Amino acid sequence: MNEAYEKIAIQWYPGHMTKAQRMIGETMRQVDAVCELLDARIPAASRNPDVDRLAGDKPHLLVLNRADLADPAVTARWRAYFRAQGLAVLETDARSGKGVKQFPAAVREVLKDRIAALEEKGQGSRPLRIMILGIPNVGKSTLINQLAGRRAAVAGDKPGVTRGKQWISIGGGLELLDTPGILWPKFDSQAVGEALALTNAIKADVIDRTALAANFMIRLREIYPGTIEERYKFTPDPDKNGYELLEDAGAKRGFRISGGEVDIDRMAATLLKEFHDGVLGRISLEVPPET
Repeated sequence: MNEAYEKIAIQWYPGHMTKAQRMIGETMRQVDAVCELLDARIPAASRNPDVDRLAGDKPHLLVLNRADLADPAVTARWRAYFRAQGLAVLETDARSGKGVKQFPAAVREVLKDRIAALEEKGQGSRPLRIMILGIPNVGKSTLINQLAGRRAAVAGDKPGVTRGKQWISIGGGLELLDTPGILWPKFDSQAVGEALALTNAIKADVIDRTALAANFMIRLREIYPGTIEERYKFTPDPDKNGYELLEDAGAKRGFRISGGEVDIDRMAATLLKEFHDGVLGRISLEVPPET
């Protein structure tokens, strides 16, 4: 990250994730395929590098969830990028259900060789078992509930809700295993950690939220300056740091504390919430590598 960004310490790896990884590894032999949910706004940062190791040679489906919050042009580039690597890709918005109906067909396409082998053995009626994997708070349980048509999996708008192992039948001969969200022990860069914090994959109480918002304001100035102008009614000064940009936005909002100073902490909380809620528009924080 360049010098304009504030350095942020992120302490985040709780012990239950080690236990979850062990459970996932032990259960992998019971499944026919792996479905990995990614956040469409941060497909690279939300892709756990441990999943490929845990999944081994199991057929793999990538689901770009929260596609409704991501920049559609950038998502199209990510879809092409992953498909060029031979990966099956499905875009969804699990909250509204958009794209979810295509899930069974996508799974069966990924498993067509496995299905043919089972039918040849006379086991064509056996349910197909798919493990749902992903980082915390990426929408795994919400996707399963949409597919099942009921509240079959516990879902929550914070990381760490799903703890145990849950097999859920969604009809059509498919059974899904909901798993706890897992992160990995060390991020490649601060940018990855910040992307995960911005999308609530990391709990809010382990990071300086004002510093996170200041860095996010700089990133917005770099990639979506029009968003700042439209939402906060000022043109971001290219020479100001993130805190100064937060102060400009807070002044426009009238966020003042005693003495007339701008309440930067309140503006930081507002910025992060508005990004999380999609109020800022469809924003992607990562683009795929050039191929």
